[in-house]
This record gives sequence, structure tokens and C-alpha cells, in this order.
Amino acid sequence: MVLRRWSQDARLSLARLPSLAGLGRVPAAPVHAVRDLWPGDPTSGAQLALGSLTYAGVMRRIGPGRWEDPSYPDSFRAYLHGFTWLRDLRAVGTDSARLQARALVNDWLDHPPTDSMVRDCAVTGARLAAWLGHYDFFAASADDGFRQRLMQRLLAEGRTIAALLPPETHDWRALIAFKGLLAAAIAMPEHSGFLSRFMRYLDAELARQIMQDGCHIQRSPEIQFLALRELAEMRAMLQAAQLPLPDSLALALDRMSPVLRAMRHGDGGLALFNGSHAGNVAMIEMVLAQSTRSRVVATTMPDGGFIRLQVGRSLLLLDAAAPPPPGFDALAHAGTLSFEFSVARQRVIVNCGAGQTAEWRRALRESAAHSLLVLEGRSSSDIGPDGDIQRRPAHVTAEQMGQDGAHWLDLSHDGYHAPFGASWRRRLYLGEGGEDLRGEEIIEGERMQSFDLRFHLHPSVGAEWDAEGQIVVLDVGGRIWKFRADGGTLAVEESIYCGGLKPERTRQIVIHVRPGDELTAEATEESPPDAATEMQSGEGALPDRDGDSEEPETKAADIPVPPARTARTGSGERTRQIVRWGLMRMEG
Repeated sequence: MVLRRWSQDARLSLARLPSLAGLGRVPAAPVHAVRDLWPGDPTSGAQLALGSLTYAGVMRRIGPGRWEDPSYPDSFRAYLHGFTWLRDLRAVGTDSARLQARALVNDWLDHPPTDSMVRDCAVTGARLAAWLGHYDFFAASADDGFRQRLMQRLLAEGRTIAALLPPETHDWRALIAFKGLLAAAIAMPEHSGFLSRFMRYLDAELARQIMQDGCHIQRSPEIQFLALRELAEMRAMLQAAQLPLPDSLALALDRMSPVLRAMRHGDGGLALFNGSHAGNVAMIEMVLAQSTRSRVVATTMPDGGFIRLQVGRSLLLLDAAAPPPPGFDALAHAGTLSFEFSVARQRVIVNCGAGQTAEWRRALRESAAHSLLVLEGRSSSDIGPDGDIQRRPAHVTAEQMGQDGAHWLDLSHDGYHAPFGASWRRRLYLGEGGEDLRGEEIIEGERMQSFDLRFHLHPSVGAEWDAEGQIVVLDVGGRIWKFRADGGTLAVEESIYCGGLKPERTRQIVIHVRPGDELTAEATEESPPDAATEMQSGEGALPDRDGDSEEPETKAADIPVPPARTARTGSGERTRQIVRWGLMRMEG
């Protein structure tokens, strides 16, 4: 590692030497046009024209003397130096916006960064691609002196990225560096080393980040979108320059697009797993359109560990895997076995999303910010001081069965084994038509435990108690659904939803379970029987859907018997606590 860093530093120093720019070899303008694909925001552009930049909820004044302002948060400074905001000035479309873009680039050329951001090849790649992508907007009509300085800097930026490859970190942002180097290769083809360096490392980077089923290794729908966006830009650049598309890039686009489609709810936005926001629906559509002509939706994602069940108008999305591996887990959430549920375009049960500030980001990574079970107030994965996952479930299982339009999921993880000697098993049933969702939550351990089952509701969902105060009545886009639980104490509490640009107040259904709750606790001297066996013995019989039951909508939320499967076995004295719940749509 030390030798590699020394070699990289040497290459970086050589790349920055002015004498190596070779003034005679710098073209007067880009040989091939590299056009930015994405629309800007004219409202943000109008603010920029007045000298203010907003990113991730942070607004700051920018301009001369402010490029290395220590008051800027790191993420804001990276965005500022990446220059992707040029598309917002371009969206304004006025001469004053053009002149402001030129003035900001010119001032940066006079005051390039001197801090650690010089080594961030993703920021350099974003800046290089942005300058070339908007060259015709802010530079084509400028004087010769400005254009010459810009082209000299573009050559230095390309050499900087080439010196920093392969990148030290391999999360999705590494793809931005590759995009920037490709932009330099296309704009300055006489410098053949740029393209050869791009081709040399691209295959390994894509193999490292993109799993066989098309999921990005960071296991985040939003990162799936962001990574696919970078690859779509690379393809557009290669096509514009009439260069062949690398097989690895074509394969990644074909694999990733169906997964991104699979991780969308009916409203077009993304599911909120592992730091995701719902995103801009129009932008998601544009990225998909640029990535592939196919509209295939992934039906299985075994490597990524996501499960998607579409039944009628209802959609169930579930995170059925441990957090991503070390090196890719800096943004991962402790959300193993959390799920989201939507009906048509209406989200019903959600995760809380991702925060904008460091404090909110940390809080929303905890298990309690997800629709799942939280044991003894502890998350199923521990997040270290540096943001990486320090403890995670070692074993996560997921079995899926279907019959006659109904679906069963049998899931478990051992994330609570180390701290409490316990395991959690979650069994879900989504009935034919998608209007009957039920769950059975089982904690098996060495002693009785306290736990909470949380079901965070989307802000647009109304939640009220029924007349008897035993059932939660949900207003889902004008249709009535009812939530019922057997075991524990049912409550409706405050929550927060951070799926959009601003946090929104919402509510959550919570089932509180404490040791001694008779309806949920049982102790066995042997390993407990398989839940399917219990169902077959009559303990969990399916409520009569033909009307023989007096009150089918308020009957215990037991799960119907799934197709035959092998029962689990084991030995040793264990305790078992069970909660059963159901969410059903009511007629009328």
C-alpha cells in the first residue's frame, strides 16, 4: 500500500507539471463534442447567477476567494468543485447565466484547490466531464486566452485522473473518475494514453462493483441509479465519438437497468433501502431510456439480496441480505429484513430514508428507522465511528414460495445472536389479489426479550384507531385498510419520512412486546416446531374467506399454510416469542 501510494504521488506530481502540458499539443477546442445529457434546474440556476449554491439542504455563497472556504461541509465542497451545477446555469439560458458560468470557471482556473480534494479522482472526473459537457455553453464564445487556459487545464485534469487510477476506493463514485477520463480521451484523442488507461481498468472496476444479477454491490436503489447514470453517460460519449462499446460496459447496462426498474414503487420513485431517497421520477426515466431500450423488470435478485413481489396492484419490496461488505458499507443501513409496501401509486409502509446532515444520516441508518423488528432497542448491525459497519448478521436466509396467486416468504437473520443470543425469523404472506398482507415475527433465544415491531407509514397515509381502539384504520388514497396484531401492545406513534428533499412528519404503527406478555411468549425444552407444522395442526388456520367467520377482518392475523417444505430441527432449551399481524383492505 505504501509503495502504491508513493508511485501514485509520483505520477500525480508529474501530471501537474506545467511543462508537461506541452502547449503545442493542446488543441484549441475539443475535437469531439461531449454534451451533458441531463436537464438542469432553472430555479437553482437563478440562485447561482446571484452567487449562491444549494446542495443537500446547504446553501452558501460562492465565488472569488471562496473555493476553499473552511465553513463548507465536505459534501458541499465536493459538489462545488465538481461543477455539475453548470447544467443549472445552462437551464436559465440567458447571457448573464453564461457569463456567470464563465466567470466562475475562470476564477477556479486562477485558484485551483490545494487541499486533499486534489486526490479525489471522482471530483476531478466530475469537473472534467462538466467542463467538456458544457463547453459550447460557457467557453465556445469566449476569447482565445480563456479557451487556451481551459484546454491546458483539461489536459492536466485528464493526466491527474490517469495518475490516480486505479482508484483507492471502489464505491460508485469511482465510475465518475472513469467518465471524466473518457471525456478527456474523446475531446483530446491525440492523447491516446487517456483511452488506453480507461480501457485498462474499466473491466475490473465493473466486475468489482456490479454483481451477476445486476445489483450494485452497495445494495442501494439510489446508488443503483447513480451508477447506471454514469455508465449511460459513458455509452453516449463512446457513441458520439463512434468508438466501440466495451463488452463489460454493455453487459453492465443490460444487467443493471432491470434491477433499477425492479426497485421502483408505483409512483416511479425508488425504494428507501440503504441510504436511498425516492428521487426524481423524470430523471430516473431519462437514465433508463439512455441505458437500454428494454423495459424488462428483474424478477429475482439473488446476489443483491432484494425480493420483489407484485400481486395485483400491490408491491412488496424487501431487503433480504446483510449490509454490503467492508469497503462498500460506508452508507449502509442496519435494515436487514425491512420491507416496503405500496398499492398502485400509493406508498403505504416505508423505511424512513436518508438524512441530509451527518446527525440525521447516522440516526436514519439505525434499525429503528426501518419497518422491521428491533430487539432490546439495539440495531441488527453496529455502525462504527468512521461510518463503516462493525457488526452485521452473519447468516441471512430467505425462502420464497408461491401457489395459486399467493406468496409466502420465510426469512431470518442472526444479527442479534452476538449481543443477546437470539435470532429473528420473519414469515410474510401476500394473498391473491394483493389485498391481504400478513406477518409472523418469531424471536428465539436463551431468555425472554423486549422488542418492538415498527411499521413506518408514508406521510400521505392517514392512521386512526377504530371505535374500540383495537385496530388501526389506514386511509390509503381513499381506500380503507385495517391493521391488526395479536401479541404485544399496539400503538401509533410519531415518525419521520426523509424520502424527498425535505423531512416530513409522519406516523408509525408499533407493536411493543415485553417479557411476560402471555399472548406471545412460550418456552420449549426442544427446538420449536416449524411454523408450517403449527398451521397444519390448526393453531394458525386460515380465516374463512367465504364469510363463515363472524368477523374475518378482526380475526387473528395467522398466515395460511404454505406449500409443503422441510421443517427445521435442532436441540437445546430455547424460548420463543411470537407476534402475528395483518394488513387487509376493507370493502366499501
